[in-house]
Amino acid sequence: MVKVYDIEAEKFILALAAELKKMPEFKMPDWAQFVKTGISKARPPTDEDWWYKRAASILRQIYTKGVVGVSRLRTKYGSKQNRGMKPKRFKKAAGKNIRVILQQAEKAGFLEKIKAKKSGRKLTEKGKEFLERISA
Repeated sequence: MVKVYDIEAEKFILALAAELKKMPEFKMPDWAQFVKTGISKARPPTDEDWWYKRAASILRQIYTKGVVGVSRLRTKYGSKQNRGMKPKRFKKAAGKNIRVILQQAEKAGFLEKIKAKKSGRKLTEKGKEFLERISA
């Protein structure tokens, strides 16, 4: 059986994004086409399917890392901000995009909240089966 680790990340994310686009739980909100993905970005994403690609990437991150919270994902998707003459500085990504995607994944039954020493969200059995089915 092929695992998610065995496939190139880009190919897997594109295949997963295509599947998520078909699901009614993962619907891009109306505000998402106008919003930037972080303070370090100058404009909103130009790709029409960026929401589904980001959701696929987040699900893959949770599969590989185990329990992940919004703060760690904000750090993962952050980038350096151009501050003019001053040196660039790392800034975290916007949190609402990530939070809404996680809530959509919970509604679909792929994630569950964990309250422990390391709190955040982790994949359910249904979520693992879904990701492994796509990797096959």
